Amino acid sequence: MALTKQVQNKLTEIETRYEAILAQINDPEFSSDYQNYMQAAKGKNEIEPVVTAYRNYRRVLDDIPVAEEMDMTEELELLKHQREEFEQALRMLLLPKDPNDDRNVIIEIRAAAGGEEAKLFAGELYRLYSRYAERKKWGVELIDIQQTGIGGVQEVTFEIKGQGAYSQLKFEGGVHRVQRVPVTESSGRIQTSTVTVAVMPEAEEVDIHIDEKDVEMDIYHASSAGGQNVQKVATAIRLVHKPTGLIVTCQDERSQLQNKIKAYTVLRTRLYELKLKQSQDEQAGNRRSQVGTGERAEKIRTYNFPDGRVSDHRVGVTLYNVPGIMDGDIQQFIDALIILDQTQKMHDSSDA
Repeated sequence: MALTKQVQNKLTEIETRYEAILAQINDPEFSSDYQNYMQAAKGKNEIEPVVTAYRNYRRVLDDIPVAEEMDMTEELELLKHQREEFEQALRMLLLPKDPNDDRNVIIEIRAAAGGEEAKLFAGELYRLYSRYAERKKWGVELIDIQQTGIGGVQEVTFEIKGQGAYSQLKFEGGVHRVQRVPVTESSGRIQTSTVTVAVMPEAEEVDIHIDEKDVEMDIYHASSAGGQNVQKVATAIRLVHKPTGLIVTCQDERSQLQNKIKAYTVLRTRLYELKLKQSQDEQAGNRRSQVGTGERAEKIRTYNFPDGRVSDHRVGVTLYNVPGIMDGDIQQFIDALIILDQTQKMHDSSDA
């Protein structure tokens, strides 16, 4: 489908803005101000892919009449194919970008239904996302973990640091269901257990201001999986945000100050998530209801160990590679979810 006049006008406006930014960057007086220069460079980089694609698209449009006039059949077919590809690419490039996509993420994993089996799987999901981060050459920082005596995890909070981490992981939030024979099951019966995952874009101080008067802070001794105190000096931090009732704990660092900084980062991120959800809920037909809300009550994926398959219920993708997926090979799911999200956004924009 050809680009509408409205879309072409928007593309022309973007190209004009791009040329204006280039002129600013090339102006020595303007570029001598570092902040102005960096802001302009960022603006240029954001719209440059759109301008490049639009110029290539116009070049193809100019070449099609020439190929028709010269009766160049094969060349004409190629150009028409390129025209369709550029039109599709431009529609995608014009879709509104999630402002949080480039942020780091904080992930919380909690064992839900299934007792010790759920706790074991929560620990395995923590490893899955850690391995995925390693594959992407991203950093992983543990914030807080409540382990059980047999190697399971009741709850774990950790941060993944990397360019575009949120854009890749934001659809991982929800209920992850595991079906397998537990190691504690002597009769060989398959058990279904669930684990909840929450994925939040890391908030910065400019996003959320926390008044320390609204926070009650407790300092206590960090504990091991069996409940024993592992440090003689109290370094673990518990924050209670009185207006919302949110509770954050952090005991992974050996320094009280480091634990406090991490705990405030998590609290700020949770408050930012609440703010985002409130804003999204106020918008009728927002896309959270389309791809998945990320709410902990929503079943998004099933890991069936006896059959060796993992199924994502939102995109209808099933992969028969449990060992690889549990080792962090989840990019195929992520790509399918991103494509679904983009497709739905394109549908919404065409209806608008």
